[in-house]
Amino acid sequence: MNRATPRLRALAALPFALALAVHLLLFARWRDELPDELATHFSLGDGGQPDGWTGATAYALISTGLLLGLAAGWTAFVRRGVLWAAWATAGFAGGLLVQLLRANRVDEFEVQVFSPGMDLGVALAAAAVSGAVGWVLTSLVPAEAPAARPDPADDPRLPLGAGEAAGWSRDTGSRTLTALAVLALVAAPVVLLLAPWPGALLGLLGLVIGVPGLALARVRVTVDRHGLTVRSALVPRPRVRVPLDGVAGASVREIDAVADFGGWGYRVRAHRTGVVLRSGEALVVRRDSGREFAVTVPDARTAAALLNALAERHGKV
Repeated sequence: MNRATPRLRALAALPFALALAVHLLLFARWRDELPDELATHFSLGDGGQPDGWTGATAYALISTGLLLGLAAGWTAFVRRGVLWAAWATAGFAGGLLVQLLRANRVDEFEVQVFSPGMDLGVALAAAAVSGAVGWVLTSLVPAEAPAARPDPADDPRLPLGAGEAAGWSRDTGSRTLTALAVLALVAAPVVLLLAPWPGALLGLLGLVIGVPGLALARVRVTVDRHGLTVRSALVPRPRVRVPLDGVAGASVREIDAVADFGGWGYRVRAHRTGVVLRSGEALVVRRDSGREFAVTVPDARTAAALLNALAERHGKV
């Protein structure tokens, strides 16, 4: 079981601490030049003119909460291979907040006009530089060791005659993931239209999370002569297929969604991928490439036994 080490968690939290420190220091330094009501939402179609405002104290609390929330999420779920992404996220969020302060500095009681293209470009540049720093710092974290290989002799097998056809299919889902996906999709347009900038960008995040989250909140797992297929129970795509030619063996394992895969949904980790809807029993397929694919599903032992029998008859196991 690969868990984030204290060093990795500290390195994931560090860029957000730096971004928060820089933002609050600039807020304090420019406080006399900032209005009591900061422009926090801007019209993209009207030359960047402000059309929404937030009190200075509320703005400081909201921006601090945003950075702390992002830090908590990355610290909880970070893995070595995506440390750079934590740094890039901190650089982007911090860059946007600093640009927002800059746009609000008062010159003879006139608020400067927000320049969406330039300010987003600065934030993206900050994200790129920060991501590069995070990538370099990855070398300070020991690489994750691959999971111990189970003995293939212990894999379950279903007695299957040479001319006998068999198949197995099971729907499984997550009510929690469904509720979160629906909430994200409902909140996305509201946040995009009403939230102050740059908080409105969270509306886009809601779409990014909600659409695939809803598609994968309920899946159909099938084992048949084609191999293993996992697809959304709502739509034909997304779909993951492991053909019999690629099956080196199948087993059953108890997994922890957070500790083993860093969360729920379609997950990618070192040496393994998975469709994870909950913690508990999972069908784990060892592939010829050496990687593993896991899917949490009830009655996983029957699925593994049939997949091993079909692969053995196919000449693979």
